[in-house]
Amino acid sequence: MTAAVAASRQDPRRAGAKRRRLPGVRPGAVGPLFVAPFMVLFVLLFLAPLVYAAYLSLFQSKLIGGTSFVGLDNYVTAVKDPLFLRGVGRVATFFVIQVPLMLVLALLFALALDSGLLRLAKLIRLGIFVPYAVPSVVATLMWGYLYGPSFGPFAQLSDKLGLPAPHFLSNGWMLGSLANIVTWEFVGYNMIILYAALRTIPTELYEAAAMDGAGAWRIAWSIKIPALKPALMLTLLFSVIGSFQLFNEPKLLMNIAPDVIDSAYTANLYAYSLAFTGQQVNYAATVSFLLGLVIVIVSYTVLLTANRRRAS
Repeated sequence: MTAAVAASRQDPRRAGAKRRRLPGVRPGAVGPLFVAPFMVLFVLLFLAPLVYAAYLSLFQSKLIGGTSFVGLDNYVTAVKDPLFLRGVGRVATFFVIQVPLMLVLALLFALALDSGLLRLAKLIRLGIFVPYAVPSVVATLMWGYLYGPSFGPFAQLSDKLGLPAPHFLSNGWMLGSLANIVTWEFVGYNMIILYAALRTIPTELYEAAAMDGAGAWRIAWSIKIPALKPALMLTLLFSVIGSFQLFNEPKLLMNIAPDVIDSAYTANLYAYSLAFTGQQVNYAATVSFLLGLVIVIVSYTVLLTANRRRAS
């Protein structure tokens, strides 16, 4: 008996089985019990508001007659709404301009840090990542001050040099100014993702390539960058979602450039203005759902294109 007890104590599988069993609970029910808290919060905080917004989008509030069911009429109106279409087109242009530049910078920084040739690499990595830790509201206010046409340091420096002040907040420059703010905020975030992916590449590949005579540039081009394709795809999908949800930066810069940024400058800002300024909650829900549909379509297109290239 003593030998059997000792053997059972020494057997890790038996001990693990005893530890995993809960009194009065079937073994198959343990998993759902652990998942239940997340599912409850997911339903209450995500699915329920989503369903309620979908319900609101099917109605319309009128001054005379109250709220009435209109079915898909709101969606038909939104698809033809020039303000919504212009906002979607503007953020699409923003995505095409800003995202490639941001990801290229993040990739270059990640490759430079992974090369091991930089001095004070940890300090440089922290310095590049710190802007991501700055709230977007604070970052926008800071850059709004720098962009100021009369009080900003660029304008003051131009005045001292006898040059015209740069029009960072003009109609032609605004999209580029917003892209600069977002790039400054998120280069470090994407760099960390790419740098972490680089650290997972086996060093044996680098050693084998070096033995074959490959230099640092050849290793980066032929080994590192191809190995980063999944991480690059992840950062690209995050960038798609973030670009089409652009809100904080134009909302804050509206206060100092009201002639350039209106309430429908981006689709997200348009939905916010409809709901909280125009009190058109039903139509705002419709615009939000269509914006979500645009994000899904663009994300799926990006994934489909990447998978086809990988298959070919």
